Amino acid sequence: MKIVISPDSFKGSLSATEAAQAMAAGIRSLDSSIETLILPVADGGEGTMESLIRATHGKTISVTVSDPLRRSITAEYGVLGDGETCVIEMAKASGLTLLITEELNALRATSFGTGELILDALDKGYRKFIVGLGGSATNDGGTGMLKALGMKFQNYLGEELNDGGGALKELARIDLTQFDRRIAESEFIIASDVDNPFIGHNGATFVFGPQKGATEELVDILDRNLKILADVIECSIGISIHNKEGAGAAGGMGGAFQAFFPSMMKPGIQVVMEAVDFESRILDADLVLTGEGKSDAQTLSGKAPIGIAKAAKEYNVPVFLISGSVSNEAVQELAKYFHSIGSIADENISIENSMENAEHHLKMKTREMVSKFIKI
Repeated sequence: MKIVISPDSFKGSLSATEAAQAMAAGIRSLDSSIETLILPVADGGEGTMESLIRATHGKTISVTVSDPLRRSITAEYGVLGDGETCVIEMAKASGLTLLITEELNALRATSFGTGELILDALDKGYRKFIVGLGGSATNDGGTGMLKALGMKFQNYLGEELNDGGGALKELARIDLTQFDRRIAESEFIIASDVDNPFIGHNGATFVFGPQKGATEELVDILDRNLKILADVIECSIGISIHNKEGAGAAGGMGGAFQAFFPSMMKPGIQVVMEAVDFESRILDADLVLTGEGKSDAQTLSGKAPIGIAKAAKEYNVPVFLISGSVSNEAVQELAKYFHSIGSIADENISIENSMENAEHHLKMKTREMVSKFIKI
């Protein structure tokens, strides 16, 4: 028997790799003769790089870059096992987790560090990129990233603007003459599940700005500033990103990629599954296990477990969903995708306990569910 193990991370408890290892341990404790293949996944956000590096036997490269407030930090990007493709999680350099609550500043935060990661990879000769856009602390429309790659954003006096979305109110022109020409020779796959436009009430700022520290008043200001940026981009290169689907990802960084990079946006789980060649690796599998910290209505909108379930269904391979907790309201819909659904948190185990002892509980829940499958 062969079981493929492909969970996402259990946020706050286990990385995707740690979760997969706990599941594998549960299976081994039941029957050591069962073959297990660990393929941890992610949906484009946190954990994407780790999942792809592990699955393809790649490597990581450490670089000194700027955090969202321009402080020096060490961040990593990955190189897949093919030796050609770089994986960059923008959250590693420009993410919310790099700031404490008191430091959140949607006016000042910059995506400059993400541009520095791309620049380092270009300098090392890489031309193929997968970029995950989850977890951004920025609302600068990707201008920080573009600055790091040579683009200049100027006011009417020709002076360069300061960092952040707040400075964009003074934007008058964009100077592309020093923009890194190697970008045009490269290809970028943008992993993002966000389909929000650049501006407006469903755009980058109104939907995601508050979690980055933007008050109601600042949301209005920043949205107007992103409109100024979109207007100047359209005047400069003839491309309108105002209402482009996905342009609002990562504080508008999605729009920067759409306007200035040879890029294609794809759902995060699709990018990950293609990179690890998921479908070919489940052809001879008897069962697939997936899971996440909490499965609810958001899972149904295209999170990693649903992507796994849809792919496995094409080959008639049953899929078990084993999560930290499962919303009662979503169980009926989830059951349409999964052969069996298990929640660690139940009448005997609290959510707090399930998170504090996640590895043990996940191991035991996996053992329990796989045991029943073997007996069927």
